[in-house]
Amino acid sequence: MRIRALVLAASGAVALSALAVPAAQAADPAGPAVTFSQLKVNNGKNIVVGSTAQVTVSATYTVTKPADLDPNSIQTGPVLYRGATLGENSDDLLAGDGPGTCTVSSSTVLKCSAKIQFRPKSSDQDLDLFSSEAGTWKLGALAVNADSGITWQGGLGSTHLQRKATLTTDASPEPVKKGRTITVTGKLSRANWDTNKYAGYSTQPVKLQFKKKGATTWSTVKTIKTSTTGALKTTVKATVDGYFRYTFAGTTTTSAVNSAADYIDVR
Repeated sequence: MRIRALVLAASGAVALSALAVPAAQAADPAGPAVTFSQLKVNNGKNIVVGSTAQVTVSATYTVTKPADLDPNSIQTGPVLYRGATLGENSDDLLAGDGPGTCTVSSSTVLKCSAKIQFRPKSSDQDLDLFSSEAGTWKLGALAVNADSGITWQGGLGSTHLQRKATLTTDASPEPVKKGRTITVTGKLSRANWDTNKYAGYSTQPVKLQFKKKGATTWSTVKTIKTSTTGALKTTVKATVDGYFRYTFAGTTTTSAVNSAADYIDVR
């Protein structure tokens, strides 16, 4: 089990640092008596990360606490996790580089926001993403008190952490006579977080779409699958001037993407 998460140091002015969390810390000492609700990460959208650049997303959440608990005595933050439960039994944990920022809404309610950073493979491997980690993650949160006791709460939703996809389209020949054959090629690739490069995404269904010149909507011509290298190739008959594009619906591990449109002049 590889655990990567943020330990929130609540005492004094100790800065937060991203460290491996020993399982024992999840149970001893006891954490603050708080509960979390209304957690939303990246405004409910999928988290899409390319091959090299760090991606930072926002999160908002509510903390409910005892009236006599000083909000300055705790630090909190959202967590992404995999596994049946959040804490010592989680397969993986991901959290931000710093704690959330909270404002007092009432004697028992805090309204909070936080940032979570996602990094493809780099020199700091303890904080890196690996391609195998793309997919569905559950959402939770944690709180730490001055004694470094941790309170975990899972079951606050889920999100998809996705490898960014790219897609190209090239229709030829151009111009073309009406009734002749048009060959439409392209390639579907996705970010590899292990190599910091893009590589072809094999055997994926991709739609070829057409939009007549002057029209506003696309229509699907056919669906084909990418080759073992992510390549696309099919043929259609030239009818009228317009645009071709490939479109990929995405998977749990890979983002949806539309290619740029390629114009065909039919004469």
